[in-house]
Amino acid sequence: MSRYFLAALLPLLALLSWKLAVSQTSVPGPRVAGARPTIEARDYPSLQAALDALPAEGGVVRLPPGTFEIDRPLKITRQDVLIEGSGTATHIKNTNTAGLPAIEIDNPERQTNTRATLWRVQLQNLRITGNEKSGHGIVARHVDEIFLHGLSVSYHGGDGIYLDHCYEDPRVCDCLLTYNKGSGLHLNGCHDIVVVGNQFEENLDALFCHDGFNLCMTGNNLDDHLRHGVVIENTYGSVVSGNMIEECQGIAIILDRDCYGITLSSNVIAHEVAGGIDLRDAHGCAVSANTFPIVKQDALRIGPASSRIAVTGNAFASSFIGEGKDKRAANDRSAAGIVLASTSDIAVSGNLFAGLSTKAVTLEGERARRVLFSSNVVTESASDHGKLPQTGPNLE
Repeated sequence: MSRYFLAALLPLLALLSWKLAVSQTSVPGPRVAGARPTIEARDYPSLQAALDALPAEGGVVRLPPGTFEIDRPLKITRQDVLIEGSGTATHIKNTNTAGLPAIEIDNPERQTNTRATLWRVQLQNLRITGNEKSGHGIVARHVDEIFLHGLSVSYHGGDGIYLDHCYEDPRVCDCLLTYNKGSGLHLNGCHDIVVVGNQFEENLDALFCHDGFNLCMTGNNLDDHLRHGVVIENTYGSVVSGNMIEECQGIAIILDRDCYGITLSSNVIAHEVAGGIDLRDAHGCAVSANTFPIVKQDALRIGPASSRIAVTGNAFASSFIGEGKDKRAANDRSAAGIVLASTSDIAVSGNLFAGLSTKAVTLEGERARRVLFSSNVVTESASDHGKLPQTGPNLE
């Protein structure tokens, strides 16, 4: 047998070997005991039909690439499920104009049993858009351990994502939430919440969390919101840290309605129009290691309904970049400090106030009580801190 013949035969033998291997690993149906087949939505007449094909014990639905227009909500009614798209190539477009959402996740038994829930529903890797007259992008009611990952949710008439009493361990990670008429993410009555690594842009508010517990919001980017950045109400024991919050038309972070035990730390709060952090009704909270570059007014406001606040290690500054220079033009250098409005039991220590267009500390209303202002640096800024009933050493 000539070597030329062998050289021609080898590719054919390799092809036959590959086909044999494929045929042996492509036996239809599950081969492992207990395994269920993946549902390929492309094999069904509609996306809803594919979702309805999930067995009671759960499973996986894979959505193919394509743009899929819907005029009524896609309903997910099973637990222990994964709904997975092909990235933004899978585009669910809600054309409904009667305020209905794109996707609803709920247990139908809850209509007759208010205690009925779903557990462990995961959505990932797809794009969902709506219009000004549609409802929320995703609404989930009483779904425990919900996990939303890698979603692009935009242009809805309501919230981008609305989690209603998804009490146990909701997670929203690595999503893009943009241009929604409501909040990018609305959390109502949730507990042990993780919101990490998302991007929010030009929603009404980026995140609204109320009547909940233990929000962990870290490493998100918030930009250009039409009202506020982060609004937290009647929520306990939370942390908002390491976020970039820029150019909200309203306030960057608001704590209201009996918030307590919340840490706001290591955030960059930049170029806000109406204010940086507003503690309207907050107690036992820490504001630490944040930077407030060119916040136009009230970089930190502590209102009369708030008390027992520690303010430490923050930088309140203009756009000064050394050598007598400012980065911003003269009409865009406004930078504000702290406002204490008839509050009490406040410790302000180790902060920097530099080049401000307002006072470093402004006192409003009735005299503040039990306030410590100690070991701060105040440069090129006026301040009312000398009027406080108790002051400590300062470097000026």
